[in-house]
Amino acid sequence: MGFGSIARRAEQVSESQIRKFFQEAKPGSVSLSLGQPDFVTPLHIREAAIAAIREGKTGYTFNTGLLELREAICARLATDNDLSYNPSQVVVTAGAGEAIFVAMQALVNAGDRVLVPDPGFVSYRECVTLAGGIPDMVPLQSDLHLDIDAVQERLSGARMMVLNSPANPTGVVEPKESIRAIVEYAADAGVCVLSDEVYEHFVYGAETVSAARFSEDVITVNATSKTYAMTGWRAGYLAGPESYVRQCTKIHQYCQTCACSISQYAALAAYTGDQSCVAEMRDEYAARRDMLCQGLQDLGFSFPIPEGAFYLFVPMDADTFSSIIDHGVVIVPGDAFGSGGGGYARFSYAASRDIIQTALNRIKDAV
Repeated sequence: MGFGSIARRAEQVSESQIRKFFQEAKPGSVSLSLGQPDFVTPLHIREAAIAAIREGKTGYTFNTGLLELREAICARLATDNDLSYNPSQVVVTAGAGEAIFVAMQALVNAGDRVLVPDPGFVSYRECVTLAGGIPDMVPLQSDLHLDIDAVQERLSGARMMVLNSPANPTGVVEPKESIRAIVEYAADAGVCVLSDEVYEHFVYGAETVSAARFSEDVITVNATSKTYAMTGWRAGYLAGPESYVRQCTKIHQYCQTCACSISQYAALAAYTGDQSCVAEMRDEYAARRDMLCQGLQDLGFSFPIPEGAFYLFVPMDADTFSSIIDHGVVIVPGDAFGSGGGGYARFSYAASRDIIQTALNRIKDAV
């Protein structure tokens, strides 16, 4: 039986290489590939979800999400980020991934140029392509920070720029002065900044700052996924100017209707409850980072020490990469994040210390 043709927009995007390497790992491998916290969602959050189920809170919510959740998000943005939003400027989404997709569908026209860091998180360029836009890949400097001059040169005529700090896959935290400069240059050029801040709470000796501190033409994206170890709950949001949010809501309501009601009640507990769990996870990630960095340095690898997120981006030739994979350690090739990542590999230290130590032992044999 024959089937009809596939839409070109689907054929133009690629399967995630992160998932590919994870799913095709040989039996017995240990994985340092996924940005998946190995912590269980904190108890008070799980209990809030259970209570919502028992109370029958299982119906649709507003398209934009529970009012009390949007109020809590606004309060958290004010406290943590020094940003002033009201609930009408927030859409609760099925994770940050949907927020990025919705924002680009709402704001990017066919042929619009969108600046994307190269290397950068795999979803950015594919979401641009699905929106009909043209990803304009901006190479990073040798220290893996954004090249401010290169950004400024490319802003004229663009529709949007994606900013991600702390960054995936590099672990880089852009300094306040760089973020201010990029956002102000973008504002002068009439370019919207989409600021993906999902790793904001996992920084080690650095300071994060939100892009929306410096311009109103910013869409801030965040989620519970990393901060509260809630990847499977799919609860995130976007916040921005009401004119943007109204259009984003239309896209969201036709592809999602609303985020899962139970996940929203869990997110409400996350944002309004005890925040000590976040600090505990951050401290553990810092210890794992130090362990993995020291172990790889002892084996002769040289790389920038990450200041945020939970990734190392390590220069590595193809033979070494293949040997590490053959020895049962799953890592991700740098070019999965763009051509600018060629000659690198990404290591995730969201895994336990035992797994990291096993990986280091195997990498020692591999090299």
